[in-house]
Amino acid sequence: MKKLLVLFLLISLSLPAQKKQITIDEIWNGNFRYEYIYGLTALPSSDYYSKIDYNPKTKAYEIGIYDYPTQKKISTAFSSQDFPEINYFNYTFSNDESKILIGTNRKPIYRHSSTGIFYVYNRQSKELIKINEKPIQEPSFSPDNTKVAFVQDNNLYYKDLLSGKTVQITTDGEKNKIINAIPDWVYEEEFSYSKAYEWNPDGTMIAFVKFDESQVPEFSMIRYGEKLYPEVETFKYPKAGEKNSEVSLHLYRLKEGETKKVSFEGEYEYLPRIKWTQKNDCLTFITLNRLQNDLKLYKYNATFDKSGVVVERKDPRYVDLEATDNLSFLSDGSFIWSSEEDGFNHFYLYNYKGKKIRQITKGPWEITAFYGYNPKTKRLYYQSTENGSINRGIYSIDIKGKHKKLLSPENGTSNAEFSANFKYFINTFSNISTPYTYSVRRGKDGKVIKTLIDNHKLLEKLAAYDLPQKKFITLPAADGTPLNAYVIPAKNAKKNTPLFVFQYSGPNIQTVRNTWNSSNDYYHFLLANKGYTVISVDPHGTGGRGADFKKSTYKQLGKLELEDVSAATMSFAKSHHNDLQRIGIWGWSFGGFMSSNAILKKPEIFSLAIAVAPVTNWRFYDTVYTERYLQTPQENPEGYDENSPLFFTNGLKGKFLLIHGSADDNVHLQNSMRLAKNLQENDQPFDEMIYTDKNHGIYGGKTRHHLYKKMLNYIINNL
Repeated sequence: MKKLLVLFLLISLSLPAQKKQITIDEIWNGNFRYEYIYGLTALPSSDYYSKIDYNPKTKAYEIGIYDYPTQKKISTAFSSQDFPEINYFNYTFSNDESKILIGTNRKPIYRHSSTGIFYVYNRQSKELIKINEKPIQEPSFSPDNTKVAFVQDNNLYYKDLLSGKTVQITTDGEKNKIINAIPDWVYEEEFSYSKAYEWNPDGTMIAFVKFDESQVPEFSMIRYGEKLYPEVETFKYPKAGEKNSEVSLHLYRLKEGETKKVSFEGEYEYLPRIKWTQKNDCLTFITLNRLQNDLKLYKYNATFDKSGVVVERKDPRYVDLEATDNLSFLSDGSFIWSSEEDGFNHFYLYNYKGKKIRQITKGPWEITAFYGYNPKTKRLYYQSTENGSINRGIYSIDIKGKHKKLLSPENGTSNAEFSANFKYFINTFSNISTPYTYSVRRGKDGKVIKTLIDNHKLLEKLAAYDLPQKKFITLPAADGTPLNAYVIPAKNAKKNTPLFVFQYSGPNIQTVRNTWNSSNDYYHFLLANKGYTVISVDPHGTGGRGADFKKSTYKQLGKLELEDVSAATMSFAKSHHNDLQRIGIWGWSFGGFMSSNAILKKPEIFSLAIAVAPVTNWRFYDTVYTERYLQTPQENPEGYDENSPLFFTNGLKGKFLLIHGSADDNVHLQNSMRLAKNLQENDQPFDEMIYTDKNHGIYGGKTRHHLYKKMLNYIINNL
């Protein structure tokens, strides 16, 4: 007996340790969360940066000030320990760093917007002043640090920090009618901003946009809540082809206390950007026509009340506003601005009249972020795809387009937070095998001074798990173009392994990126360990590969993308001997639109699909996004209907799971309900899950656990 026990112990010791398997609870309980720097901000007038620290002794959140080169903590600028009314917060420094805007009790409205209680903290006097008793939106310091502008109940105000007086600038704000200085729903969602006002450089004027949405059709959404009777939430939402807000530009002069409407010649539908130059009386703004193929940059002289177009850009398809979001003015009135005019997004230099002086950057790659211009060294700092469309690197170049320097040589994705004088930056780097790493680097050459966080503990934790290896590959599009893709091989992959496809496929978005794992990656690892090979592919229309690739889906959203995803899927499945009778696909939002089309229009390929919060007809979606890519339904009805899942429900042959949140203000539940109705009318069996009172993200509490378990069980039972 003793001999048998010894033999058993020897065998046990010789066996490798059994590795853990990922669970959905671990994914959504934060077990694989990485360490990061919260609230990282370069201070506006020094070689310091700030971040939010948690003090475990006092159980307080603090704003720590740190020196870039030495990493020495200079001071604690603010601590919630001293102010019990404040716990978790966000913050902004004034230009002279003497004051801090502290925001707490944030309540989200839509994707970017929120209300909150805001305070101004005086670092010298240690005094904390509440800006307003009621929640407000988008407060900002004046450039001279003596005032704070903000929006409350759709009206614009400012508070004088010296006198304590609050001045109301507009009085006509009213819910679902007039909005001053903050955007309406569609501007916020599609033009990606939540503040529609700007101080001029000396703080004597405020330019703001007024939205008259009184004629915009309303959308109503039921909130079930916990009460006996549900509540109905109604808001303005312009669906494709319907009326938008009427927008106008206004200028308020603080000394006179007067507001003037800015007049200018030219027809326009959208006014998505306003920006002051370095001159106190020179305002610029951008307009777009309804189809977004004609963009104009105006300059307005507030002293002489004169305006005019300085640059006009036209495109036979559409002008991508996101590609022009790098406008930077120099002291002489000239400006740096990006454009896709040579087929890729690059920087150009213009004189103060808008005449092009030169193209600064060139090549078959894209500018993806602009960090700023250093007037002393005359260098631009930016992020780009120069090292491949799935990568992001940090570079600098002089204003003549020469002496380019790579500041982040690692192969993967880097983001930068530069000091005010560009001497230093904190680089955030990750790739497919490296979790997020934060390092301080020199701005002149990218040399690493110190590594702040390397997330080695996460790597050590993951070493105990049985994880498949994600690999980048290319797969052929319908026309043979190589498409970016990745594969996560099934555990013990062999012939006739089922294949599961993840995609988004929407305009200018990439799911195939050389970055660290997302929650979806861990979910796909779990699927791979259960015997499913997982692939993802970025078809035509997605980002990082130039204007022609991105805009190739114009007027036919979903058509070329589905052909590409289908071709790529079959190419992989055949070459890797997957089971051609067990191919599934899933996606969220645009990806849900795609997976719905896949199961209905390509039943010979896909036998299972999961669509989360899908658009099912672009007639149901908003004007700005939809018409940019499809024109209006009146102008291009075929583009809407020929690629809509609603009209192909009689083609369902496989298993289909439809998922939506009932309080989705973005892609309305209407989309899934109409698809469900058509499936029912065609006597088609399908499965459906509605998440009560959840928005487009479908999160909160145990919701994500439930959603991903639902999908997992559906895949296991049906694929």
